[in-house]
Amino acid sequence: MKRNYSRRAVVVALFGSVATGVFADAPLTSLRPMGRAQKAGAITPEMRVPLIDVIRASGVVGRVSAVLADATTGEIIDSSDGNEPLPPASVTKVVTALYALEYLGPDFQFETRVFADGPILDGVLVGNLILEGGGNPNLLTDDLAQLATRLKDSGLTAVRGKFYVYDGALPNLDEIDESQLDQSGYNPAISGLNLNFNRVHFEWQREGGAYTVMLDARSINFRPAVTVAKMRIVDRSVPVYTYRDGGGLDEWTVARGALGSGGSRWLPVRYPALYAGEVFAGFARGHDIALTPASEIALPPQAAPIAIHKSVSLHRMMQEMLRFSTNITAEAAGMTATKERTGQMRGLRTSALGMSQWAKKRAGIAPSFADHSGLGDTSRLSAADMVTLLNADGVEAVLNPILKVIPMRDADWRVMTDHPARVVAKTGTLNFVSALAGYIRTASGRKLTFAIFAADLEAREIGKASNEERPTGSVTFNTNAKRLQNKLLLRWAALNN
Repeated sequence: MKRNYSRRAVVVALFGSVATGVFADAPLTSLRPMGRAQKAGAITPEMRVPLIDVIRASGVVGRVSAVLADATTGEIIDSSDGNEPLPPASVTKVVTALYALEYLGPDFQFETRVFADGPILDGVLVGNLILEGGGNPNLLTDDLAQLATRLKDSGLTAVRGKFYVYDGALPNLDEIDESQLDQSGYNPAISGLNLNFNRVHFEWQREGGAYTVMLDARSINFRPAVTVAKMRIVDRSVPVYTYRDGGGLDEWTVARGALGSGGSRWLPVRYPALYAGEVFAGFARGHDIALTPASEIALPPQAAPIAIHKSVSLHRMMQEMLRFSTNITAEAAGMTATKERTGQMRGLRTSALGMSQWAKKRAGIAPSFADHSGLGDTSRLSAADMVTLLNADGVEAVLNPILKVIPMRDADWRVMTDHPARVVAKTGTLNFVSALAGYIRTASGRKLTFAIFAADLEAREIGKASNEERPTGSVTFNTNAKRLQNKLLLRWAALNN
């Protein structure tokens, strides 16, 4: 099946590739001939083994909660420890997408606006210029370039006052989950004014015995250098990175021994409004509109906007979030939905609690969410409750079209392009946590709902204490968990056709 991705989706993929903080999946295609003796979708003897025995033989250490149900009747067909609450990881985003779409509507758009606080006389603003964020989690450098062009097109030629940024549409958070490593790009700050998923691109290149270091706000068409983040190379072996809050400035150091000949990665931004302000001011200068360095203001502007940028629709944003698992998108959408539901802005933990209460009322389940993205491992959800939510009235019609197609794989981990069943689902991956939940349509057209959660929480705690991005054993755990998920999908699609 051919998929057409928008240019924005390509950028979301670029930034979202580090969203879970683990590792890329194996290639989805193979040039080798398939050569399977067994017809795709056929029942094999091992599929008739009791589910608990399949799980025990999988090599997955810790706990596994797995449930399969009929999507039409809700009848539980297959289950093992279905009521065991475990961290759902990024499967949480499925709940968040439903929550946001039901309260904000599929056509909702975030707005980023520019205000003139004072009269404009012959193109000159006699007052201050204000860049206001409306909470858009997917605002890109290219979008700010377009917004600066609209500012120029409004007739503005000069600003006599100061340049301010306002980010009060959402709570200001330094990070989503405090247990993550400082350099985790998938754990950025959140505010009402965000840019590039609140990540800055760090690139280094060795030239002789010295390194050239670059920090920029790159997008598809632009790579503006930024000064709100600084990097210093130091002579040490560990830790690889250190972070210090420089008071309006992110101050990083990196171990020289870890750099090699060159490379790049995304680092989180802790002052997103100032980051966006610096980039926007650069584009304004390109239109001969000189602005002072950005400063934050506490109160929203009262004047009428003179330039506006609107995000893509929430439906499209949630589809891209589920495909690329961008954490900041989930948090911004979830908190904005809570704001709409309650009429008040709530902090991340309180908003997540509100989403838990909504899910209980919506489907009669009892989750405990610590956030809207699944990045925090203190969230708890059972496979049985996840399946119940997926089977609740009206849910499948909303989620099925925006979930990602999950390919079936053979024993050599090659995609089975000829498998007659279709799976759409959301994956969830943390170190020593792996989850998958969604819908199966069998060859006969029967609709099934499933959830598979696996976690070794003791190993995860040890891994976090090691301060390693990939703790010992995490690759093996997640590989075994993904293979178990695939084996269960093959089993369920064949036995329940």
